[in-house]
Amino acid sequence: MYEREALGIIKEINSSFKVLLVTGPRQVGKTTLLLSIKPDNMEYVTLDDEVLRNQAINDPKLFLEEHPAPLLIDEAQYAPNLFSYIKINVDKENKNGMYWLTGSQQFHLMKNVSESLAGRVGIVNLNSFTYSEIVRNTSKLLFDPLELKKADKINVNKLFEIIFTGGMPELYKNKNINRNIYFQGYIDTYISRDVRELSEVGNVESFKKFIVSVATRTGERLNYSALAMDAGISVPTAKSWLSILTSSGLVYLLEPYMSSELKRLTHTPKIIFMDTGLACFLAGWDDSKELQTSSSAGHYLETFVISEIIKSYNAKGLKPNLTYYRDKDKNEIDLIIYKNNKLYPFEIKKTASPNESMIKNFKLLEKTKKEIGVGGIICCYDTLMHLNDNNYIIPISSVINASNE
Repeated sequence: MYEREALGIIKEINSSFKVLLVTGPRQVGKTTLLLSIKPDNMEYVTLDDEVLRNQAINDPKLFLEEHPAPLLIDEAQYAPNLFSYIKINVDKENKNGMYWLTGSQQFHLMKNVSESLAGRVGIVNLNSFTYSEIVRNTSKLLFDPLELKKADKINVNKLFEIIFTGGMPELYKNKNINRNIYFQGYIDTYISRDVRELSEVGNVESFKKFIVSVATRTGERLNYSALAMDAGISVPTAKSWLSILTSSGLVYLLEPYMSSELKRLTHTPKIIFMDTGLACFLAGWDDSKELQTSSSAGHYLETFVISEIIKSYNAKGLKPNLTYYRDKDKNEIDLIIYKNNKLYPFEIKKTASPNESMIKNFKLLEKTKKEIGVGGIICCYDTLMHLNDNNYIIPISSVINASNE
């Protein structure tokens, strides 16, 4: 079994909260992870079972009486009425680790949890495998500009194979699986079980065109008009449908950096598809080499690096403060990490020959009242080293596979 980075925070939450919620996209391993560590006396039920789901919806009190704590409830979003009764039970017993919940429809799930279980639930957002989980690096550290770490070089061909494959656990557990058939089934299941339940989606074929359009634009600035045109829908519908993709964890919107001291900044977020393998499938890429040598390679590499940072922070129960910079003159900084009242700027480049001209836009941040911290170029160079006094050449391996060594 592949060890997950989220294991530590899950155990910590179980020992200090009455309810644990693990949320995230479908098929990223939520249930598998919890079943592998659940106590022997904890019962498991899934609301994918129509009989159990109907009972949980129609008579939640009886459902919890017949399935007493400790209890693991899979796909808990199907029975939102359960949460108020779970609250009653945990307040009565006052024990930690009574209920474990999983769910893949984050918008509705989080709304119900926040209303019913505030202060009683610890939440972990699980994503598809990180690179470190794939290569079984159990000593992975979070990417921290203040503590840059050396790591073994990743061959660029291998890197793009990982980007092309993505991190869906089933693709690594089942070596004989057909990637295209798997992803097609994933999209069909996602639409039939998650999307169709949302009233905002009427035309399934248009939604499929829409999600393909989003995938082809990963790493690019969000353009609702272009997305709407591709899918043959209105701009308001495009906005509504993108909110579905973000709330279900498939897409992350990297917000632009905003500052009162800086004028003429863009207000448009950037699209980050959280699993690059799924994005590649939807966008129609046939193999990793075609992607690697294409004009889109830089966007997919940027998507991969940023999504890896987000995934690892999620696995620790943290939310990184990430933005990017772009102004009306088209000056851009790919990634800014805000931490300790400092701005840490980074460029993400598919190059093995980085140079100082690639970070010329960093000086634009000097107009802010924030201190500018360590930055650099995240790239395909093989050694962590200084670029100048305050910036580094940072191998991609030092971001996605950093270890204690």
